[in-house]
Amino acid sequence: MKTLIIGAHGKVGQRIAKLMQASTDFEPTAFIRKEEQKPLFEKMNVPTVVESLENTPEALEKVINNYDAVVFTAGSGGSTGADKTMEIDLDGAIKTIHAASQTGVKRYVMVGASHSDDRSFWGKVEGMKPYYIAKHYADKELQRSDLDFTILRPVTLTDDEEAGNVMMSTDPEKVNSKIPRQAVAETVLEVLNNKNTFGKIIEMSSGEDSIPQALHKFIN
Repeated sequence: MKTLIIGAHGKVGQRIAKLMQASTDFEPTAFIRKEEQKPLFEKMNVPTVVESLENTPEALEKVINNYDAVVFTAGSGGSTGADKTMEIDLDGAIKTIHAASQTGVKRYVMVGASHSDDRSFWGKVEGMKPYYIAKHYADKELQRSDLDFTILRPVTLTDDEEAGNVMMSTDPEKVNSKIPRQAVAETVLEVLNNKNTFGKIIEMSSGEDSIPQALHKFIN
């Protein structure tokens, strides 16, 4: 599966790229925004495309064309303001959703955020409300699209090297408070080829089951 990883230079994106490169099921390409980010992926033997989510819809269509799947795990980062969050996490995401639809790239996996449909939660973490607003409306646009989408909504991310065990639910109140980025990356690969995850929104955290076990329980 030829897969374009948008936000590949991020902590989750790098993990996805490494896992895909080690797998015989995927041919990853890293969507990055700076030339100086290329060497990291050259060491992984992962091809790159340099483009900006702030560019025009037409420019993004040219990049996204000819892939089998898109994984969106981009974000403006914690050091930017609300304006950049809206430009990247919301408008950038929506432009890639439309570009995928326009170019016939049907499979789309979004790495979102837990509680992004719960307005009462958005203001609980200082400075995070614009992020949750962006994630909420980007997810809504994806749900309205004609794409075969899956939305993963992890809780607070950690840098643990091992994925560990996880839990998955449709209810953000039923999951725990943290999850390793490695677990999110491994789940991306697990769902990409699984048609039973099409149209699903998966709240996820650390838990008691392996990723395949948790996904099996969620689907069934």
